[in-house]
Amino acid sequence: MDKGRRITGVARDTLAAELKAAYEGGASIRSIAGSTGRSYGFVYRILIEAGVTLRGRGGDTRSKPSS
Repeated sequence: MDKGRRITGVARDTLAAELKAAYEGGASIRSIAGSTGRSYGFVYRILIEAGVTLRGRGGDTRSKPSS
């Protein structure tokens, strides 16, 4: 896949399926972007187009202290 090259039609559908499988297999958007040479935003848009339910960002998950 050439970096910066527009991807349309069947090639885009194929790529979307591959990225979806990688993401659903546990890979992060950032790691997928790095391995494909594409931007975070591109990978994010492709996943949204493919109907993927994105995982939460994680981070601070504190809840109220229990009494």
